[in-house]
This record gives sequence, structure tokens and C-alpha cells, in this order.
Amino acid sequence: MVLQRVGERRDQLSVVGLFAGIGGIELGLARAGHHSELMCEVDPGADAVLAHRFPDVPRQADIRRLRSLPRVDVVAAGFPCQDLSQAGRTVGIGGSRSSLIDEAFRLVRRKRGGPRWLLLENVPFMLQLQGGRAMRHLTNTLEELGYRWAYRVVDARAFGLPQRRRRVLLLASRTEDPRAVLFADDSAAPPIASQEPADDVACGFYWTEGIRGLGWAVDAVPTLKGGSTIGIASPPAVQLSASGGLVTPGLGDAERLQGFPACWTAPAVSAGRARVGHRWKLVGNAVSVPVAEWLGHRLVDPVDYHGGTDRGLQPGDSWPAAAWGGAGVAWRSPVSEWPVRDDYRHLDGFLEESVPLSARATAGFLERAHRSRLRFPTGFLDDVRDHLDRVRVA
Repeated sequence: MVLQRVGERRDQLSVVGLFAGIGGIELGLARAGHHSELMCEVDPGADAVLAHRFPDVPRQADIRRLRSLPRVDVVAAGFPCQDLSQAGRTVGIGGSRSSLIDEAFRLVRRKRGGPRWLLLENVPFMLQLQGGRAMRHLTNTLEELGYRWAYRVVDARAFGLPQRRRRVLLLASRTEDPRAVLFADDSAAPPIASQEPADDVACGFYWTEGIRGLGWAVDAVPTLKGGSTIGIASPPAVQLSASGGLVTPGLGDAERLQGFPACWTAPAVSAGRARVGHRWKLVGNAVSVPVAEWLGHRLVDPVDYHGGTDRGLQPGDSWPAAAWGGAGVAWRSPVSEWPVRDDYRHLDGFLEESVPLSARATAGFLERAHRSRLRFPTGFLDDVRDHLDRVRVA
């Protein structure tokens, strides 16, 4: 693979954020020097966050009521994942939530020439759900609109965040090569990506699970999410190193794990638009800010991509972790999920607002774990029992 610079850096870009949530993409792009012209978000709590954090940017609540887009360089859409997520309903791209991406395509069709860039973001499970139907729908529609496209699964840990969060970034353009942005950087995953548990390393897991999964992550928390299988706000738990017990991150920790400043979502509550527990959902549904910032820098500083080892995708092939295409052909790219290797912030020293996992939560997890057929790391359940004894006494 040979990378070459493509021309000079360009001016800052104008952005429309559809399904903006709490502004993860928009904040990241702003940190890279770009500016938002419009944000669209239907959730009242998230809208309150956007109103407070981006007071000068016009907002629209319901994308279905949006009739047109301003002329901008980038249309970004981290569209709803509930129908595409392994933890969600898995009804596919035709579900009532995830199918709203077609509203974004409707707006692009109405704009003569369309934006220079389209940026979509969602969960990697959509690559395999229903045989990859969602990705076929997205790429086919982009090609009908005259766009070339490239996508890549990216892990937030590459940007120094101790959260194992893998997301698909799909970038498309009518006029430019999206590979020169999305594939410009590549750094093979370091040993931390497959590290085994050790006494001096904190590990994250979901205490709301225990029957069918655990979400186990070494020196990281598992993917922050908006809810749980038992229907409550779902912060993960962390087994501290050296048998330091079990804790749960605070909301400020969760916001920082996504790259936001602590208290970023506080306006949702102070404005009376959401309860405190809803802030977990807002954070879990957000796009990690450093991921968007990296992409924002690359949009104005692309690097020519020559995929010497890329291989053609044939009809019926499964979608790989990275690919590109246009005009009815698609190619597999070998780039990794780690575009960069920013300085990693280890989980043990990252948390600032953690509290011990409660006796009730610990006992519930143990009960589910005993009923399950899951295999747990050696000594883990013993540590959970020891923690339960300590918090019961306290």
C-alpha cells in the first residue's frame, strides 16, 4: 500500500448534522476546524444539550419534517442503530428507526449536485445482520446518487480512550476519493487489543448481563450503550486491578470515555428535558468525539490511496471490516481498525467518579452467572463474591 499527499489543505468545511444526538460528530469536526450550519435531533434531552453546547447553530427536531438542506460541504448522519445492533431488535435496515436513514437520502436527492461528502456511522453488526442487507442498501443507494464510497470499522481505543467501541464509518463523495480520507492512516492493533487479564490490569464488563454474554474487556470498558437487557440505565462495571473490588463509572466518566468533557449532557436535566438516567442513554448512543476529530482533519488533508493488496468483492461475499466501491463494483481493503495509536489512557487511572458496585447489583449478577453456561476468567467470580461480602458489611 502506497500513500501520497493529495494537493494542499483545504479551507474549513461547513456541516449539517442529521441524527446529531449530543453532538459527538459535530464536536469532533469543530475541533478539527469545521463549523455546523444545521443540526437535526428528535430526542428532547439531546436537543437540550445541542441548544446549550451549540447555541448559534439552528436546529430541527424531526428529520421527516425537514424539507431541504442548506448548501454545505459535509452531511453527517450517525443514524439510529436500534434495528441493527446485536443488543437491539435486529429487525434490520427496514425497521422503524434505522430506516430513517432514507430520510437523509431523500434530502440529498433534493439538493442539486449534493454535498461534497456524506458521512454515515453505525454499528458493525449491520455488516452481517440479514446477510449484510443494510450495507447493500446503503451502498446501492449511494451509487444511485452518484457517490463513490468507502467504509471502515474503527475502534475508539485507537484514540487513547479505554473503551472498546467498534463502529462503521462510511464516507462517500461524488467528486473526491473517500479512500484518501478514510484509509489514509493505518496502525496495526497493538497488543492491548488482545491482552489477557492480569492482576495489575483493570477489566470492564456488564453487570446487567451474565446469562448470554459479559462484554468482557481488558484495560477498557465494553461498548457504552443506551440500555440493558433488564431495562435500566446500563453503566458497565470495572474490576479494579490487584483485587481492588468492583466499581461503576460515574456519568462524567462515561462522557469522558466518549471524548466529551464531563457534564456535557447535564443541560438535558437542567433544562427539564430528561431525567438523570436518560443521560446514560444519550452518552451510550453518541459518536466518540476523537474519532470524528481525526476524520475531520483528514477531510482537509487527504492522502492518495493505492490499494495494491485490495481484492474484489463478489456477489454473495460477506462484508469485510473495510471496503470501497462505486458504479457496481466493490473491493476489500486490508486496513486495520486502528487508524492511529494515540497515547493510551489505562482504565485503572481513568475513572474519577466511580462508586462501588452495589450489593443488589452484585448479587443479581452472581445469580445470573450461576445460571449461565458462560466461561469466566479464572478467579473472576471469586472476586465478585469477595466484593459482595465487603459491600454487604459496609
